[in-house]
Amino acid sequence: MDSIDYYNKYAVKFFEGTVDLDMSQIMEVFLKELEEGDTILDMGCGSGRDSLYLYELGYDVTALDASAEMCRLAEVHTGLEVLQMRYEDMEFDDVFDGIWACASFVHIPKGELPAILKKTAAALKEHGVLYFSVRQGNFEGFRGERYFSDYTETEIKDLLEDTGKFTVEEVWVTDDVRLNHPDVRWVNVLAKKR
Repeated sequence: MDSIDYYNKYAVKFFEGTVDLDMSQIMEVFLKELEEGDTILDMGCGSGRDSLYLYELGYDVTALDASAEMCRLAEVHTGLEVLQMRYEDMEFDDVFDGIWACASFVHIPKGELPAILKKTAAALKEHGVLYFSVRQGNFEGFRGERYFSDYTETEIKDLLEDTGKFTVEEVWVTDDVRLNHPDVRWVNVLAKKR
């Protein structure tokens, strides 16, 4: 089962487990680079939690997820249209001031992430800002029914800079906001389009 099938199958459970999580503290770092009314793409929006938060703050939000069931739940939760699309199918060109991809790249095989990052860069306006987070570690492979790619801070920074599309502004590590995942830590990245 690929990760999209997983999220279609367990959409309600995932929605209920993530919709009330508070990401505002981490989001502050991202939002310092933006102004009210700016356009933001929420890549892998899941429950729509962050899309709704950003929308209520006055940003022009586009929500996107590959799972049809997650899109359906996110639309109900947010009242916003949610694009059902895989990252590799994105064709945005110079559209967004910011891209928020919270835990959105965790299921992408490491060899495929550079191409996704290039599509992400194409979607950003000049000097646009990208935030994303990945699980900290060295693991790549299946955990249960889903594929995961974990990264060290150095590895993800090097990968991002190797694309030639971004300047890394900040990399920092945080604990998981989910109380039932005390062993998971996240590498957070803030970068700007070159």
